[in-house]
Amino acid sequence: MSYIAGFVAAVPAANKEAYRRHVAKAASVLKEFGVTRMVEGWGDDVPGGKITDFKGAVKAKPDEVITFSWHEYADKAAADAAYRTMMSDPRMAEIGASMPFDGQRMIIGGFTPFIDLGTRGKTGYVDGSLVPVPAANKQAYLAMAAEQAAVIKEHGATRVVEAWGDDVADGKVTDYRSAVKATGDEAVVYAWIEWPSKQVRDDAWKKVIADPRMYADIMPYDNQRRVHGGFAPILDA
Repeated sequence: MSYIAGFVAAVPAANKEAYRRHVAKAASVLKEFGVTRMVEGWGDDVPGGKITDFKGAVKAKPDEVITFSWHEYADKAAADAAYRTMMSDPRMAEIGASMPFDGQRMIIGGFTPFIDLGTRGKTGYVDGSLVPVPAANKQAYLAMAAEQAAVIKEHGATRVVEAWGDDVADGKVTDYRSAVKATGDEAVVYAWIEWPSKQVRDDAWKKVIADPRMYADIMPYDNQRRVHGGFAPILDA
């Protein structure tokens, strides 16, 4: 089974091009370590929330933009091996020393996909989400998410991925659990939807929201704490 390293960060809007160059340089090295795909999304439609949102997740400042990104690996063993190699490679140390954003507020975690519907390929737009799910409700969430993924793909998405957090550590400044205000018995799901374009995405959501198959009788998680946003890819390697 594949494995996902998921990231959320806050980047000064003025540093967009510097950030794009930064992640492109990192991608050129990471592919040697086993990363099969690396996608970086620049915040485009990232709303504020009443309880949680992406900006609060990384304590974003007014002049900062949210990035949502992930690395894909063949499996967890490959991801663990890549991490060990990264820590000892001087090129990664050099890249890390010149980050055009506050790395202390970036949140990082490892996730195992339990839904991966569709095909990989260059994406035109991404919807990203973080979801708090009680561990006891994992199977109920899986059943609901699988049905919803099929509906979303039917309405135009090219790929839908839902991944269960299995290496989500507490952080000193920010982390995934605080991002969704997770309680002690909850796991964090890292999820995204890939679309051919933003226009396809915008048109599709009107149909998705109106589709009765999207609504479960009983929600197996607290939807009010779900974090979501739309992102324009600036790197898809």
